[in-house]
Amino acid sequence: MFRKLAIAGVSGALIASAAFAGAKKDIVDTAVGAGSFETLVAAVQAAELVDTLKGDGPFTVFAPTDEAFAALPEGTVETLLKPENKDQLITVLTYHVVPGKVMSGDLSDDMTAATVQGGEVTIDLDNGVMVNDASVVQADIETTNGVIHVIDKVILPAS
Repeated sequence: MFRKLAIAGVSGALIASAAFAGAKKDIVDTAVGAGSFETLVAAVQAAELVDTLKGDGPFTVFAPTDEAFAALPEGTVETLLKPENKDQLITVLTYHVVPGKVMSGDLSDDMTAATVQGGEVTIDLDNGVMVNDASVVQADIETTNGVIHVIDKVILPAS
């Protein structure tokens, strides 16, 4: 069910993105090549997490699109990207990463997964596939060091 929902919702996006066709790349190179994760890539660079996400992994990344970042309150992204807010940025970004390779077929309703940040995300399958309050709009983008699931919202750890 998860795969059908995710594929049906974004088949056009997958076709439009050459980054997901052909040879597999690591998580960072896949995100860069997709063209819809410019804000996420800039944040990963500002947080100095590029080498980590290019590492062996495996990692599961719930990747917010540029539109998801744009939906945050005005000035949020700019504030997070400031060098003095690097620790807060790392907290937000690592909350989007789960150790290991978790494919859509591995998910079950109401399961939780520990994030690299230390908190947990909850998977809900009742109304489409949700990670906390974000919808998965594209699932199972395999990379050489893990998998990316595209989400439509930036998820934030409990404060």
